[in-house]
Amino acid sequence: MIELTDLTKIYGGRRAVGPLSLTIPKGQFVALLGGSGCGKTTTLKMINGLITPDGGAVKVGGAPAGEEPPHLLRRRIGYVFQEVGLFPHMTIDENIAVGPKLAGWERPRITSRTQELLDLVALPNELGERLPSGLSGGQRQRVGMARALAAGPRIMLMDEPFGALDPITRDDLGRDYRMLHDRLGLTSVMVTHDVMEALLLADRIVVLDKGAILADGSPGELLADYPDPIVRSLMETPRRQAERVEALIRAPRHG
Repeated sequence: MIELTDLTKIYGGRRAVGPLSLTIPKGQFVALLGGSGCGKTTTLKMINGLITPDGGAVKVGGAPAGEEPPHLLRRRIGYVFQEVGLFPHMTIDENIAVGPKLAGWERPRITSRTQELLDLVALPNELGERLPSGLSGGQRQRVGMARALAAGPRIMLMDEPFGALDPITRDDLGRDYRMLHDRLGLTSVMVTHDVMEALLLADRIVVLDKGAILADGSPGELLADYPDPIVRSLMETPRRQAERVEALIRAPRHG
């Protein structure tokens, strides 16, 4: 579904990404994992044409991404990011309808799709008449997911989609999106620096460092004492946290 070949991006003489090659089959959920500045977001944005590569090639659905105008490419790819970016002067229904309107859908079809999507992301239909300011952070992020899915893309790109949410909302929304991914047969690529999030949600984790791939495998494969020290340290983080929590639970209580 997505094929990156020797992809490269250079900023101010510094190589931010590449050469990076990655093939993602239909239906897979891939997490791009790594610290700040490792090239995760730049790679994600080169897939849908928000950033132009300096070298290499991007194919989406088997066709070179540059063969069609960028706005048409992006209509086939859903995009969700941390800040959500809802239009504050539009109602929730109107925000969700942006993509279908640009695609020329008729009003009855748009109305039906909007209601369907609110149900899909577990929001009551009456919220459709509200402005984004009247929703919680978690609800706004669900609207962002609905808007990204509105035109029926088969690919979803997500850039730290749950990073600004409280832990409980983040966990709930992550699990709900994973169910949507499976139910709709999506191909998902999620940028995250949260190791636990990558382990629990993704089928496959690609670890990046300085724009290069350090590791590429299933969560189980990367947890199994991976030889690269950076990757091993990343994978040990949730285990160390779990051990500290377990120690707190077993510690004698005073007072």
